[in-house]
Amino acid sequence: MRRDEGSVTVEAALGLAGLTVVTVLLVAGLMAMTSQLRCTDAAREAARLLARGQPGEAAAAVRKIGPPDARLAFERTGDEITAKVTAHPAANLLPAIHLDATAYAVAEPGTEVTDAPG
Repeated sequence: MRRDEGSVTVEAALGLAGLTVVTVLLVAGLMAMTSQLRCTDAAREAARLLARGQPGEAAAAVRKIGPPDARLAFERTGDEITAKVTAHPAANLLPAIHLDATAYAVAEPGTEVTDAPG
């Protein structure tokens, strides 16, 4: 009996397991990158709408453009508006990663943003 019988099967099984882990990590990374881009787009759109005095529409835009669990927070200091969108990527597949994007805008003359986004 040869001592190396079955070693090819074991090596193939280990190789497939490693390939599966790498594939899952690549997919999770791609989802995180896509979610970051969506956060950035949502923050930019929210800042634009807040500058126009439309906080309700800004919150709706974040829900529509951002990742599924995206949250909007904003702050107004004088005429400067800061919109921040935060989210967790890949449906919490990578729980240690938190995404956020910030966008700035200058309020249009005569607009007031007093309502918190919904």
